[in-house]
Amino acid sequence: MPFRNSALIIILILLIDQWSKIYVKTHFVLGESIEVFSWFKILFIENEGAAWGTKLSDLLPVSDKVGKLILTVFRLFAIAGIGYWLWDIIKKKSNRTLIVAVSLIFAGAFGNIIDSMFYGIIFNDSFNQTATLFAQDPYGSLFYGKVVDMLYFPLIDSSWPDWVPAVGGQNFRFFEPVFNIADTAISTGVGILIVFNKKAFGQSSEEKS
Repeated sequence: MPFRNSALIIILILLIDQWSKIYVKTHFVLGESIEVFSWFKILFIENEGAAWGTKLSDLLPVSDKVGKLILTVFRLFAIAGIGYWLWDIIKKKSNRTLIVAVSLIFAGAFGNIIDSMFYGIIFNDSFNQTATLFAQDPYGSLFYGKVVDMLYFPLIDSSWPDWVPAVGGQNFRFFEPVFNIADTAISTGVGILIVFNKKAFGQSSEEKS
C-alpha cells in the first residue's frame, strides 16, 4: 500500500475530526445536546483525562495539573512510536490490512493530541457560552487542552426492574460513553487488528510473490 494512500486516510480523518470538534466547540455550550435520533445524540462534553474521562491523578498521587502534563507527554511519545511503526510497515510493504489499521490508530491518536496540546491556547471557556476560536482569553495553556467529545449513543435508556437486587428501579443506560471521530478511528483500527489478526500480520501479496 503506497504512502500516499495511508496519508490520505490520516488527513481525511484529521479533517473530519477537527472540523466536528471545532464546530461543536463554537456552536454548543458545555453540556448542551441535540437529539438526532432517539438512540443518537450530539452531546458536548470535554475530557481532561484518558479513556472514559479517567484522570491520572485518580490513579497516582499527583495533582490534576501534573497528571495532565504527564498524560499529554505520554501521548506524544506514543504517537511518535505509532508513527515510526507506520513508516516501517509501509517501507517494508507489509499487508494492506495492517497499514490501514495502523493509519487509523495514528490518525485518531493525532487528532486527540491536537486537542490536548493546543485547544487550551486557542479557545476560551465553554461554560455558559459558546467558545471562540483564537480567543484573546484562552482557558488554558500549551499541553493543557481538553479533548472535545460529542458522539453519544444511548441505545437503551430504561430502568432496572424493581425485583433486581441492589439496582432495582435505578436508571439503566447503554451505551453510556461519549466519544469523538478520533476515538472511533482508534477503536476501528484496534478492532481490525483483533478481528483480522492473521491477515494483518501475514505476508503481503508482494512478499508472497
